[in-house]
Amino acid sequence: MHILLIKMSSMGDLIHTLPALTDALQAIPGITIDWVVEPAFSDIPVWHPAVKTVISLPLRRWKKNIFSRQTLTEAKIFYQQLREKKYDLIIDAQGLLKSMIIAKCARGKSVGYDKQSAREWLASFGYQQKYCVSKQQHAVNRIRELFSKALHYVLPTTTADFHIDHTKLPSLHFQLPEKYFVFLHGTTWDSKHYPEIYWQQLIEKSGAKNIAVYLPWGNDIEKQRAERLAKASPLAAVLPKLSIAQLATLLKNATQVVTVDTGLGHLSAALNTPTLSLYGPTDPKKIGMVGKNQIHLAVKFPCAPCKSRTCFYAKRYRTDISPTCFQTITPDSIAVYCLPD
Repeated sequence: MHILLIKMSSMGDLIHTLPALTDALQAIPGITIDWVVEPAFSDIPVWHPAVKTVISLPLRRWKKNIFSRQTLTEAKIFYQQLREKKYDLIIDAQGLLKSMIIAKCARGKSVGYDKQSAREWLASFGYQQKYCVSKQQHAVNRIRELFSKALHYVLPTTTADFHIDHTKLPSLHFQLPEKYFVFLHGTTWDSKHYPEIYWQQLIEKSGAKNIAVYLPWGNDIEKQRAERLAKASPLAAVLPKLSIAQLATLLKNATQVVTVDTGLGHLSAALNTPTLSLYGPTDPKKIGMVGKNQIHLAVKFPCAPCKSRTCFYAKRYRTDISPTCFQTITPDSIAVYCLPD
């Protein structure tokens, strides 16, 4: 059986999809999957043994130069690749209008969420078969349920298995100590950021215990923050720019990861690395890190989880700590879990 999967981004969403592929592979031995994905995340699908081909869709780049000759040429090549095979089934696990359109362009029966379940309800009108999957459950479970209904097997009650093939992860070009922490300080929403002063205090505490701390980054703003944080301890180091695959190697071998709500945190959890995740405006019950050795620390604040990209409380009351809700998760409370006595 040959399936086309449409799940283009983001990193966390792609990682959430992997357990559904494991379920499908166990229920239908020999199933193969082609996966449509943004090129920035094309490393992730190949880690799973069910994935045969990765079809790259640079949609974000196309939007910036929508009428350029390069965009039109690349769009034509993508369309030809999409239409090359007739699939037994096309599963849109994204539930957006743009992903539905891609499903319609491919050859085969398309399935997806119904209008109560899709992220954009209009997308449901484009599928030949649609399924009701409750939004009141974790994202991992939602996708596992969608796959089980689309492929007609009983939804397993087993713990989610991401089935990441560690042999496909690259080696790093620098030597790692036997014991080290990774602090994932970068995220997309301002309201998800753990306060910088708290990161500094946590790095100081780690340094006092003689523990090395690595600080990865993905853009110039994150690099500048990492450089400021590294001043808190001589054992803290700003890493060079790493690919997602290289970061997976770094996270897989870490003693402990402390993370905000970000895609790399989900990757760390999927690798079963001991990971302590910090939640302010988002709800860990629906998008929390899934894997072995996981600890979720959610703020206890009147307006949390606010699901807002901006901390309006801090703006209104001009608090010293922003986002204000993180006052309820101090460096001392984190140290209890990850630093030895």
